[in-house]
Amino acid sequence: MPGLRDIALTVEERDKNQFFWVILEALQSDAAEAIHYSGIYCAANPQTTYANALVMGAHQLRKLADPDGWAHSAFQGLPVGR
Repeated sequence: MPGLRDIALTVEERDKNQFFWVILEALQSDAAEAIHYSGIYCAANPQTTYANALVMGAHQLRKLADPDGWAHSAFQGLPVGR
């Protein structure tokens, strides 16, 4: 079984009424008082509402987190440049 990953989902409004979901992963750190995240995937196309982007992001997150690990074949997002 693969190790657990510290993953988060957020929504960014990049332009007026242009909402993108972003999946984040925690960075390794010894600091106990803060967790730092870096984007790993984001929406290819914007949604017109925050709520729609959040629902779409949650749907993509469920596709990634299948019982056997990360199922990239079912995923519809873009890698975030690091």
